[in-house]
Amino acid sequence: MDGADLRLDGNALGGTLEELFGAEMTASRGACARCGRVAELGAQHLYRFPHAPGAVLRCAACDNVLLVIVPRPGGARLTLAGLRWFDREDER
Repeated sequence: MDGADLRLDGNALGGTLEELFGAEMTASRGACARCGRVAELGAQHLYRFPHAPGAVLRCAACDNVLLVIVPRPGGARLTLAGLRWFDREDER
Protein backbone atom coordinates (compact mmCIF):
# COMPACT_ATOMS: atom_id res chain seq x y z
CA MET A 1 0.00 0.00 0.00
CA ASP A 2 1.39 3.41 -0.94
CA GLY A 3 0.31 6.96 -0.06
CA ALA A 4 -2.11 7.18 -3.00
CA ASP A 5 -4.11 4.35 -1.45
CA LEU A 6 -4.76 6.51 1.63
CA ARG A 7 -5.34 9.82 -0.18
CA LEU A 8 -8.63 11.66 0.30
CA ASP A 9 -9.86 14.87 -1.25
CA GLY A 10 -9.67 18.06 0.78
CA ASN A 11 -13.39 17.96 1.54
CA ALA A 12 -12.62 15.35 4.20
CA LEU A 13 -10.90 18.15 6.13
CA GLY A 14 -14.11 20.23 6.19
CA GLY A 15 -15.07 19.60 9.81
CA THR A 16 -11.59 20.32 11.13
CA LEU A 17 -11.31 23.55 9.13
CA GLU A 18 -14.74 24.66 10.33
CA GLU A 19 -13.69 24.08 13.95
CA LEU A 20 -10.57 26.20 13.42
CA PHE A 21 -12.07 29.03 11.35
CA GLY A 22 -15.69 28.98 12.52
CA ALA A 23 -16.97 28.72 8.95
CA GLU A 24 -17.14 26.32 6.00
CA MET A 25 -13.71 26.53 4.37
CA THR A 26 -13.50 23.78 1.73
CA ALA A 27 -14.81 26.17 -0.94
CA SER A 28 -12.11 28.71 -0.06
CA ARG A 29 -9.62 29.19 -2.86
CA GLY A 30 -5.88 29.34 -2.44
CA ALA A 31 -2.76 29.67 -4.56
CA CYS A 32 0.01 27.11 -4.27
CA ALA A 33 3.29 28.81 -3.33
CA ARG A 34 5.24 26.44 -5.63
CA CYS A 35 3.28 26.17 -8.90
CA GLY A 36 0.78 29.01 -8.52
CA ARG A 37 -2.28 26.85 -9.19
CA VAL A 38 -5.43 28.41 -7.74
CA ALA A 39 -8.05 25.93 -6.50
CA GLU A 40 -10.53 25.27 -3.73
CA LEU A 41 -9.09 23.64 -0.61
CA GLY A 42 -11.62 20.83 -1.04
CA ALA A 43 -10.13 19.99 -4.46
CA GLN A 44 -6.63 19.34 -3.07
CA HIS A 45 -5.21 16.01 -1.86
CA LEU A 46 -5.52 15.20 1.83
CA TYR A 47 -3.33 12.68 3.63
CA ARG A 48 -4.44 11.46 7.05
CA PHE A 49 -2.60 8.28 7.82
CA PRO A 50 -4.16 6.01 10.46
CA HIS A 51 -1.52 6.59 13.15
CA ALA A 52 -0.17 9.97 12.05
CA PRO A 53 -0.47 12.92 14.42
CA GLY A 54 -2.24 15.22 11.96
CA ALA A 55 -3.38 16.01 8.45
CA VAL A 56 -1.44 17.22 5.40
CA LEU A 57 -3.11 18.97 2.46
CA ARG A 58 -1.08 18.87 -0.77
CA CYS A 59 -1.48 20.63 -4.09
CA ALA A 60 -3.25 18.36 -6.58
CA ALA A 61 -1.04 19.71 -9.38
CA CYS A 62 2.51 19.64 -7.96
CA ASP A 63 2.19 17.79 -4.61
CA ASN A 64 3.51 20.79 -2.62
CA VAL A 65 2.49 20.76 1.06
CA LEU A 66 -0.14 23.52 1.35
CA LEU A 67 -1.16 23.20 4.97
CA VAL A 68 -0.60 20.98 7.98
CA ILE A 69 -2.92 20.63 10.97
CA VAL A 70 -1.81 18.85 14.12
CA PRO A 71 -4.25 18.62 17.04
CA ARG A 72 -2.83 19.41 20.46
CA PRO A 73 -4.35 19.77 23.93
CA GLY A 74 -6.67 22.77 23.93
CA GLY A 75 -6.51 23.41 20.18
CA ALA A 76 -4.47 22.73 17.09
CA ARG A 77 -1.28 23.86 15.41
CA LEU A 78 -1.77 25.01 11.82
CA THR A 79 0.74 25.97 9.18
CA LEU A 80 -0.23 27.50 5.85
CA ALA A 81 3.35 27.88 4.60
CA GLY A 82 2.68 26.25 1.22
CA LEU A 83 -0.09 28.68 0.28
CA ARG A 84 0.81 31.98 -1.35
CA TRP A 85 -2.66 33.18 -0.33
CA PHE A 86 -6.15 31.89 0.38
CA ASP A 87 -9.48 33.63 0.61
CA ARG A 88 -13.04 33.01 1.58
CA GLU A 89 -16.12 34.88 0.55
CA ASP A 90 -18.45 35.57 3.45
CA GLU A 91 -21.94 34.14 3.15
CA ARG A 92 -24.44 36.88 2.32
